[in-house]
Amino acid sequence: MNRIIPIILKDLKIRFTSPVEWMFFIILPVIFILILSGGTSPSEDQRVNLQVVDLAQSELSGLLLDKLDKSTSVKPILTPLDEAVSDFDSRQVSAILIIPEDFSIGALLEGKAEVELRQQQNKVNALIDQQAVSLAVRRISSLVDIANVNVNVADEFRPMDFEVDQQVIFRDSFTLAEEKLASAPMRIETIQAQTEDPIQYNPQANSTFGQMITWVFIPLIGLSAMFAGEREWGTLRRILVTPTRKPIYIGATVLGQVLTAVFQMVILITFGILVLKMDWGRSPLALLLVIVSSTLSAAALGTMLGTFVKTENQANGISILVGMVMAMMGGCWYPMELFPQAIQSAARVLPTTWAMQGFLDVAVRGQGISGIWLECLVLLGFAFIFFIVGVWRFKYE
Repeated sequence: MNRIIPIILKDLKIRFTSPVEWMFFIILPVIFILILSGGTSPSEDQRVNLQVVDLAQSELSGLLLDKLDKSTSVKPILTPLDEAVSDFDSRQVSAILIIPEDFSIGALLEGKAEVELRQQQNKVNALIDQQAVSLAVRRISSLVDIANVNVNVADEFRPMDFEVDQQVIFRDSFTLAEEKLASAPMRIETIQAQTEDPIQYNPQANSTFGQMITWVFIPLIGLSAMFAGEREWGTLRRILVTPTRKPIYIGATVLGQVLTAVFQMVILITFGILVLKMDWGRSPLALLLVIVSSTLSAAALGTMLGTFVKTENQANGISILVGMVMAMMGGCWYPMELFPQAIQSAARVLPTTWAMQGFLDVAVRGQGISGIWLECLVLLGFAFIFFIVGVWRFKYE
């Protein structure tokens, strides 16, 4: 350990000397995850916000707000008049609904009850607001029609000498009609199709894991640049002149980068839990096994590539190219099911494919260790083969 730890610390100092490395380590992965996952996790209420100014504060305005609140398309938000008008004039909202002070059941009886809906032109949300308000008003209008019928019928049996009698009967009929309609049974039964979607796609999970694999695999494949650079600078020969043997040097270098990659993945997973409110499955141990096996395979690939390249610049270019192609074909950017069958079959030879499948099995499909053992075994198989080739071809110069 007295030789392994200094090598790990040396590599970490070299890698994180530049502030740019921190941008690639944390900042860019987080930004890409947020963009590709749609910002944050979707809220339960996806309705369009509608600012409502209730100047009446009456029983009828409360009924209208209740109808709007039960809408599946708009969400009424009570707002002061000055604030609503200011937001509308500055085009921060697509529409505002103003309920005047005289909006009451008495005004309904006189046929004078009106509301004001102000809309921005050429706004889709404004059309949604208009349709929702129109539907709510039509439902109240149907209650008015029922109440008027009752008033007319009552007038036939007992002529009314006082207008107050009409208002009492109208109000009672209106209230009773609302209660009956609210308790009326549904005439349409909705049955959701039971056909299973062949593509299991979760925006937060796919984007998080895809970007995590992309931004972790590329630096690990970039191990080839570390080996090539130390050969190019002559530091590798000076290191190996010491009692440090080749297996210890390679193992310490790979171990340091793997631990760094695991730490990076843990940070991104924590970000997904706290910000995107993601459920990472019921088996943290299974998730850890996929993390370790995938980082080992990527580090081993970088070790092997480091024996084929000659210069650091050449290694940097190849590692970025290989990492991007493997991420794209491995389903890190798009679901694998969207690719032609030939590409899906060819992608089975890539570590990114198995890493992505393992992560999704844990987070999306709820698999435990028994469900991801094959992916981990394949990834460790890649790591073993790449390490064997890398150690066999490793040269001092």
